[in-house]
Amino acid sequence: MGDFDTLTSSNAKEAMREVESHYEDIALILLDVMMPGKSGMDVLRQIKEEERFKHILVVLFTVKSFAEDIQKGKRLGADGYITKPFSGKDLLKYVQDMLK
Repeated sequence: MGDFDTLTSSNAKEAMREVESHYEDIALILLDVMMPGKSGMDVLRQIKEEERFKHILVVLFTVKSFAEDIQKGKRLGADGYITKPFSGKDLLKYVQDMLK
């Protein structure tokens, strides 16, 4: 396991457009908490409120490692939380473990 098709977005609006268009094929979203426009927490809330997106795992990542941010993410339904900096190797391992 290690081959993934990826979609990228530069802001919250693009991210939601990708989710809307491809949700049936999306297994996991890596979502930055600090995004242009809406925050990643707002996007997380939007994803988790939609029944058709319930199968999608959402992992938040940010430079913030404050306990309150982690708790807020969990309350909103985040399936995981990664703090920056992290290596590509560590991220790949994390994603593989989440998808098992």
